[in-house]
Amino acid sequence: MSFFRPALDSLRAYVPGRQPDPGARVIKLNTNENPYPPSPKAVAVLHGLDADELRRYPRPFGDEVRDAVGRVVGVDPTWVLAGNGSDDLLTMLVRATTGPGRAVVYPTPTYVLYRTLAGIEEAPVVEVPFNPDFSLPVDRLVAADGALTFVANPNSPSGTATSRERLGELADGLRGLLVVDEAYVAFAEEDALGLLDTYRNVVILRTLSKSHGLAGLRLGYAIAHPSVLEGLSKVKDSYNVGAVPARVGSAALLDTQYTARTVERIRRDRALLTTALESLGCRVWPSQANFLLVRPPGGDAARVQDELEQRQILVRYFDEPALTEVLRITVGTSADHRALIDALRAILGSTPGTSP
Repeated sequence: MSFFRPALDSLRAYVPGRQPDPGARVIKLNTNENPYPPSPKAVAVLHGLDADELRRYPRPFGDEVRDAVGRVVGVDPTWVLAGNGSDDLLTMLVRATTGPGRAVVYPTPTYVLYRTLAGIEEAPVVEVPFNPDFSLPVDRLVAADGALTFVANPNSPSGTATSRERLGELADGLRGLLVVDEAYVAFAEEDALGLLDTYRNVVILRTLSKSHGLAGLRLGYAIAHPSVLEGLSKVKDSYNVGAVPARVGSAALLDTQYTARTVERIRRDRALLTTALESLGCRVWPSQANFLLVRPPGGDAARVQDELEQRQILVRYFDEPALTEVLRITVGTSADHRALIDALRAILGSTPGTSP
């Protein structure tokens, strides 16, 4: 006997990357966290919080966050909706716009949570394969005619990005909402924010988990036309952003100089890691994110991932048909990279038919 809807009984739950136990000595390159600490100004706000802020309910719409985003991004705060991480905003979008007969569409392979959220709402899913070079299949996405179309840009797990112009072509052809999930945009060459000037059906999502080093805080935001945000607000939790994330996250957003320095450091280390992996015979896709998509020599990615884990190095392997030969590796510190390359040199050197 089940207490749940049949759709939930058959649903394949989203499985996050492995989180080691507190205090475990591992090199964690599997969940795209920022390897550097958050803004000292944000940490100072955390330490200075008044206990009374924990006693009272927070502002229902995270006004501090909306104001900070408005100042940093250059939009009116009425165009901003805060969330408990961008996943919270993804949930609102699927809840508000889809359901039986109202399809969720996205290119694949991409963030698999889109599929899970659609399944919860019993919405049909149309997965449109990326072109072989990970360029966006605009015509096929338009033809799928989704109530909601997701494009992660830069995409995960490929790290590749689609130009603002191509995203505009997609928005122009859609009748439903286009959600440009910019979780990794701080590491990219351009963003899609300018689309909001032309297309009312575009929603931009961002998070503080990657570029701001605040994955544990859970804070993200959407930027869209106020009429779109009004609809999303009807399905959000009453107090979906706590007082602590709102205050600390706002301070981090406003410390733009610190964020810029950290992002540039990660970009530089991304290039160095790419070169080191390629020297071992790995194929590395060009990335505009804080991670790399890597095919080990021979494509035996599952085995390489297992052997790295035995050496206390965590990388991400996806048990998905299009990804069986690849790993996603987060850009870490220089010390992390040295340990990773040394381990891979040993692992790949022991593989028949390959050489480092």
